[in-house]
Amino acid sequence: MADRLTSLDTSFLYMEDVSTVMHVGAVMVFDPPEQRIDHDRVLALVGQRIAHLPRYRQRIKWVPGHLANPVWVDDDNFDLTYHVRRSALPRPGTDAQLEDFVARIQPRPLDRDRPLWEMYIVEGLEHGRFAIVTKTHHALVDGVNALDIGHVLVNDSPGWEKPGPDLWSPRPAPHEAKLVADALLESVKAPGLMIDAVRGGMTEVREIGGKVLSGIGSLVSTVARGAAAPAPTSPLNAPVGSARRFVMVGTDLADYRRVRNRLARGIHADDVSVNDVVLATISGAFRSWLLTRGAPVHSATVVRALVPVSVEAEGSEGLSQLSACLVDLPVGEPAASMRLHQIAFHMRQQIEGGRAVGADRLAGLAGFASPTLHSMGARLGNAMSKRLFNVIVTNVPGPQSPLYAGDARMIATYPVIPLAKGQALAIGLTSYDGGVYFGLNADRDAMPDLDVLGQSIVDSLAELADAGEVPR
Repeated sequence: MADRLTSLDTSFLYMEDVSTVMHVGAVMVFDPPEQRIDHDRVLALVGQRIAHLPRYRQRIKWVPGHLANPVWVDDDNFDLTYHVRRSALPRPGTDAQLEDFVARIQPRPLDRDRPLWEMYIVEGLEHGRFAIVTKTHHALVDGVNALDIGHVLVNDSPGWEKPGPDLWSPRPAPHEAKLVADALLESVKAPGLMIDAVRGGMTEVREIGGKVLSGIGSLVSTVARGAAAPAPTSPLNAPVGSARRFVMVGTDLADYRRVRNRLARGIHADDVSVNDVVLATISGAFRSWLLTRGAPVHSATVVRALVPVSVEAEGSEGLSQLSACLVDLPVGEPAASMRLHQIAFHMRQQIEGGRAVGADRLAGLAGFASPTLHSMGARLGNAMSKRLFNVIVTNVPGPQSPLYAGDARMIATYPVIPLAKGQALAIGLTSYDGGVYFGLNADRDAMPDLDVLGQSIVDSLAELADAGEVPR
């Protein structure tokens, strides 16, 4: 029997349209030896890595009449060069030009008739660098059968792998009669599944909250606080079109740690995390951004963020849950240190009763799992009602040692989190090799000043670094 998509994965296919694509991405910047990139070798490296991951050579096939969820079938016309594409920036190859490139290619839907992923090798960056920009559909990235393509590309040591024989041979896709017969057989065992499948095929899936997220271990969508009240009105919630803006922001992890160690003295040190400092930085950035817009900011002004937090149960060997914390970022608070104090308190309240997975544990989970875990967070955001929050912020710790694609060292990585309906901005960030890298993905019309928000993140971190201690 063919491998069938879960109901959750299928719902992402139904929810997708030209304005809200359902793929996660990453922008990985590399510094090659002698400032040269061997495109053919990179292409061969991708082929070697996916040789052991069949999902990257499979496409979806729908069941006639939508009697059941679609199935994965081998793509008998698989063409690696279709998925791995070569591009280049005009001189001088600045970061701003790379951001424009990402903003153009990320909103384009993936080809449903082929495996649901793409990779762009972007040459011509200044200082001899190149970038790899990835796109992987939510339906493909489930954390078990397949990881984000960016995860499988990099290694923790430099050097090219010795090419091995490619023994993959596509299996014939099942005939439609076989698909119908399998669907009818499954309906006898679980009749509710067919009802859900037919209903899903007839109407767009708009609400999928409460469904189980399949992923690393078993990722369960849980709202850590009951938030019956809708999120406050915000310019972050607006109709979303098909055009995007993308901004990359690089900061130093040491700065966040220094802020945590110094400003946590007035609280219990263990109750303040680097993630709290990140959220306080974002809170200050939103405050500055709103003020530059002339928006009213008063003492009670907040921006509600959905923050996926990795949690493990008692006795667990690894990640078992992805908990959805809804945090009201206190943008109306003028004192940077007090913003950190309030966020740390609210985060601690929400996580009590579970055991949050530490950054070191999470960074070491399945190697460089950052893109995959960003996808899990974006899944969770799409599964919840958009009325409950203004913006999603996914923060996934990565390894603090360098990674390589062949002999090229990765010097930065920026997540690209997709926008949901009514969400004008999504923030993804990853810590890696001493840096914290923000990827700001936004609707082009709703966020013409996205670069201002990006600069405000840098300024807000500096403000926290200069802030006094939290009063005892």
